[in-house]
Amino acid sequence: MSRPVTTALPAAPGWAARRTLPVRVEAVRQLRRRRTLVVGLLLGLLPLVVAAAFAVGGEPGTEGTTTLLNVATSSGPNFAATCLFLSAGFLLVVPVALFCGDTIAAEAGWSSLRYLLAAPVPRGRLLASKLAVGLLFSAAAIALLPLTALAVGTVRYGWHPLEMPTGGTLPAGESVGRLAIAAGYVFLAQLVTAALAFWLSTVTDAPLGAVGGALGLTILGNILDAITALGHWRDFLPAHWQYAWADAFQQHVEWTGMLKGASVSFSYALVLLALAARHFTTKDVVS
Repeated sequence: MSRPVTTALPAAPGWAARRTLPVRVEAVRQLRRRRTLVVGLLLGLLPLVVAAAFAVGGEPGTEGTTTLLNVATSSGPNFAATCLFLSAGFLLVVPVALFCGDTIAAEAGWSSLRYLLAAPVPRGRLLASKLAVGLLFSAAAIALLPLTALAVGTVRYGWHPLEMPTGGTLPAGESVGRLAIAAGYVFLAQLVTAALAFWLSTVTDAPLGAVGGALGLTILGNILDAITALGHWRDFLPAHWQYAWADAFQQHVEWTGMLKGASVSFSYALVLLALAARHFTTKDVVS
């Protein structure tokens, strides 16, 4: 018995896959959402809260081992590096998980995902646009904090050379470049969280489930990294390298730790994004 012959329907005049769901349009949609404004406001206010805490509690002590926190009030660049240190472990993970986890799942929760695909927007194009915007907003959130902290710290503590915890100083202008390296590494280190949240967003229709799942597994990674009995197995945990950016604040930048951390995060991210693409392209979308 011969199989029926199917013929592909011609595309509508003027339709092209590359023109559907432009990144610019998706970015404007996300920018207008209330949660985006709330995240930006909270990250912008954090340096003010930290500066107020130092004003109320006094300058940090210098006894014992010198850390970024001990020299936080030495200059504006020092204050910015300290704010990055205080937030990189968890606070900056939240907007990354939010912007990348609240993507596909949010559309499904609003029952608008099937209409987007019927527009028609190819599934690959939809994933690419959503991921690009999620990463763009994540990078903006990570950059916003040190930039705001640098401005607040310069006004409060002055534009002076950065005092390094290991000893010595860096000119204020050069320290801005080191801050950019540190913030860039924080973004690369968070790629695994972004990819995990994005994958979960294709699996569930509940945005909070995707965001919460990514945060929960990130916390689990931090707990496992704290178990020293794991030995060298911790080298395969992204959390083990989350503070490798501190090597940027030496007389000469030490790249080894940052390269290892970025490679671990990037490897996990590739696997998770492949899982997201595989699941979503075969998923029966009913919401």
